[in-house]
Amino acid sequence: MQQKPEILAPVGDFERLGFALDFGADAVYLGGTAFGMRAGSANFDFDTLKTTCQLAHQRGVKVYLTCNTLPTNEEIAQLPEYLKNSAACGIDALIVADVGVLMEAKRVVPDTEIHISTQTGVVNYLTARELYHMGAKRVVLARELSFEDIRCIRDNTPPELDIECFVHGAMCMSFSGRCLLSNYLLGRDANRGQCAQPCRWNYYLMEEKRPGLYLPIEEHPEGSYILNAKDLCMIQHMDKLVKAGITSFKIEGRAKSFYYVAVVTNAYRQALDLYWKDPEHYQLPDWLEEETRKVSHRQYSTGFYFGRPEQGQFYENGGYVREWDVVAIVDGWKDGVLSCTQRNKFSAGDQVEILAPGRKPVPLTVASITDAEGVVQPSANHAMMKFTMPSPVDFPKGSIVRKAAEEK
Repeated sequence: MQQKPEILAPVGDFERLGFALDFGADAVYLGGTAFGMRAGSANFDFDTLKTTCQLAHQRGVKVYLTCNTLPTNEEIAQLPEYLKNSAACGIDALIVADVGVLMEAKRVVPDTEIHISTQTGVVNYLTARELYHMGAKRVVLARELSFEDIRCIRDNTPPELDIECFVHGAMCMSFSGRCLLSNYLLGRDANRGQCAQPCRWNYYLMEEKRPGLYLPIEEHPEGSYILNAKDLCMIQHMDKLVKAGITSFKIEGRAKSFYYVAVVTNAYRQALDLYWKDPEHYQLPDWLEEETRKVSHRQYSTGFYFGRPEQGQFYENGGYVREWDVVAIVDGWKDGVLSCTQRNKFSAGDQVEILAPGRKPVPLTVASITDAEGVVQPSANHAMMKFTMPSPVDFPKGSIVRKAAEEK
């Protein structure tokens, strides 16, 4: 019988860890202080990593540590000690991209699971099978594969080998993320976690003998974002993801906000649980699909799952769609009153939604706002201020209060 797939959430710092745990992740992946592909994230030192593993394991959640850069000769000497210290923190797996790192990990921390990063570019069952024989427990497949490709790999590899696939988040215009644009233009190496995302920039052509004469690649005033990939969103295809034999549904976004982690993890958690409960009669509720649009995102696509994407790039701009703002986090509820901490300004009379783990969001009109001194205020306009407001519904600590963003 097929094992229920895991929901794998991104964690860029300790705050995002808490929301991933609360909103339904089966496992989280994160970076340490070295050898990780997100140099701009806060990342986890060994003390924080140890605490993270303890908290996650108390909730039955696994922790995977990214070690998926391509190390230089100068860094190799640091690798064995880094691997030993990481394993001692209690991680459940190392995510690696380099064959040398894989073999060193097998020698130095033989009891730690090895997951092969998408950076390795696994696109066929022969490679996946050989990596399994080399000691890998899991392969994170290249994002450029279709359902047919994934099923073929599943059918031709040992059942003990896990298959992990990205189901949501940013896509890269380069194969498996192995891009040199950022390195060429800025000296920031994408393969060492420093990508500046020049693929998202606005480009014009300039004719060699006519300096200053800029020619738009497409004829509209905003120029052309010819390299700007749409974001991936597969929540409408939960049945196909499960039937393809995927072990782990991976959400991209270690550099994204706690709100993104919470909302997207919650959406995929509930969609998978609904499908697993009754596959024959499964239908995705509209509100779950809408949840994926209530986070900051680029235009969505289904990536390569259905073959070569016809509309994989978005040419109008390189920015995000953001239609909702987090205005508060719930600290507790008692006797019809919510205690909260402010995150963005909002006012009495505003229409908000409150999202709790495992629930459909609940609309609420803010009847009043009372500050920590018991004074009724017209708005919550001080960063991180403590306040209370009436709510007939009980919401647990960590629930998110959000408001539709004002049009600009």
